[in-house]
Amino acid sequence: MKQNRTRALVFRLLMILYVAAVAWLCFANFHRLPDVPRTFFGIPTDKVVHFCMFFPFPILAFLAYDPYTRTPWQALAALVSICAFGGIFAGCTELIQEQLTYRSKDIHDFGADCLAIGIAGVLVFLIDVLKMRKKK
Repeated sequence: MKQNRTRALVFRLLMILYVAAVAWLCFANFHRLPDVPRTFFGIPTDKVVHFCMFFPFPILAFLAYDPYTRTPWQALAALVSICAFGGIFAGCTELIQEQLTYRSKDIHDFGADCLAIGIAGVLVFLIDVLKMRKKK
């Protein structure tokens, strides 16, 4: 039991650091950095960065607030909640960027964020359900 608490604490601290890192990446002024290629395999680089930033959200959140799901329905409910909070977090970052003079709001950035959260959420759900089936 103590091991589970320690594990949960470690992942909660990692989640806090992750949220702080995403906030810094979303709100910092990067205009003085060298130019990067505009596309990565035909996808705008900015969207790839947004996808990569938000992909870990459901994974870390599930590990940080592991509800010790016992059924697939509990796992699904947990992941829907986590993904909803991830979407709210992504939306808030775009709304705040709109207020910054050196950043801009982009609905496509929000789409890339939500796509990453959704894909990672499905993967976490599948892994959790497979883990449940292995225990039986």
